[in-house]
Amino acid sequence: MFEEPTRVILVRHGETAWNRATRIQGHTDIPLSPLGLAQAQRLAEALADEPLAAVYASDLSRARQTAEALAATRGLEVRLDVGLRERAFGRFEGLSWEEIAQRFPDDSARWRRREPDFAVGGGESLNTFSARCVGAARRVVAAHPGQSIVLVAHGGVLDCLYRAATRTALDAPRSWQLGNATINRVLATSEGFTLVGWNDDRHLAGLAADDVAA
Repeated sequence: MFEEPTRVILVRHGETAWNRATRIQGHTDIPLSPLGLAQAQRLAEALADEPLAAVYASDLSRARQTAEALAATRGLEVRLDVGLRERAFGRFEGLSWEEIAQRFPDDSARWRRREPDFAVGGGESLNTFSARCVGAARRVVAAHPGQSIVLVAHGGVLDCLYRAATRTALDAPRSWQLGNATINRVLATSEGFTLVGWNDDRHLAGLAADDVAA
């Protein structure tokens, strides 16, 4: 695909009100909360010295807003890519984990078991979702050999990219942290992704919802 490695900073969007309420967002377009906006600003400050060639983001507001805070500090335009959207969760969207378990116990069990071929009504299977978002990431990094770029996306997208970088199966339980607005690093080559660092949240120290005005 390409010879020179691309240094990729992966970022999960800042917090939203639905994150705090443990509601499934999927393709539902939820903006950042006041805390999420503050996290995005801290992220921009933390990456101020990074020699970035481009900033890419999912087209959903929570990712776009997070990316815009970063891009604005260096005069870059955020390049939106629908392929970096979160997994579509169909009828689960808008519901909390508890509500899903109560209303759709069988579907909830299959979802929590991470069955790769399972898709809730109106949603995507893990297999379909992973192929979409990992494919989009590979397409993006192929355009930037030897450069450093940022991809701002969603928890599910970064989970798939972590699995691609560590050769972890889609149905394996998640054993790694993935916070909002954390800094995650991978190296991309023609052979795929390699993990460099994960869930760096030092720039968010001391930042809490109670400290941010609504």
